[in-house]
Amino acid sequence: MLKGAAKLAPPSAKQDLQKPVTAEIIADIKQHLTNKPLDIAVYACLMTIFYTAARVGEFTTHHCNHFDPAKNITPAGVRTETNHNGLQTTVFTLPCTKVSSTGEEVQWARQNRPTDPQTALMTHMATNNPPLDGPLFTYKDGSKHRLLSKATFLRWLKVLARAAGHEAVQGHGIRVGATLEYLLCGVPFDVMKVKG
Repeated sequence: MLKGAAKLAPPSAKQDLQKPVTAEIIADIKQHLTNKPLDIAVYACLMTIFYTAARVGEFTTHHCNHFDPAKNITPAGVRTETNHNGLQTTVFTLPCTKVSSTGEEVQWARQNRPTDPQTALMTHMATNNPPLDGPLFTYKDGSKHRLLSKATFLRWLKVLARAAGHEAVQGHGIRVGATLEYLLCGVPFDVMKVKG
C-alpha cells in the first residue's frame, strides 16, 4: 500500500535521498573548527541533534531574530539523570516537536570517542553562556547573544563539511546518520523507530 502511494505521489512531493552524516564525517568536521563562538555553538548543536536523533528544527530557531520559549528549548530544559546502574544521560525537554505540540524528551549519553556530545555541550555552555531563559543554542557576537537559526546552522555546517572534504551536509542526513550509527552499535530497529 505504501509503495503504491509513493508511486502516485506528484514529483513535487518527492525529495532526494539524504546521505547519512556519520560519526566519521562529524569527526572530520571537528578538525576544521575554530574557537569562535559560532563554531562551538554549531558543533554542540550538531552533537546534540546527532546523538538524540532529533530534527534540526527542534534545537534551532526558525528565524535568526525570533525565539519562542513555548517552542524552543532553553538551557533550563536540560538536565542530567542517573539510572540504577550509575550511568548518566543528559535529557533535553523539547517544548514542541514536529510531531508533538506538547513536546517530548530526548537524551544522549557520554561517548568515549572523539565525537562526545557532553564535551561539546559543556564547551558551548562555558564559551557562549546562553541565558537560562533564552535559546539553548546561541552564540556570542561581541557583547550580544545571537540565535542559532536553522538556516545559519545548516549554512555553517555545509561550509565546515566542504572544508573537511565532504559533500554538503543536509539536515535530515544528520538524523539518517544517527539512526544508522545506533543500528550499527546494536540498538534494535524497534527501539530506533520509537527514538525517531
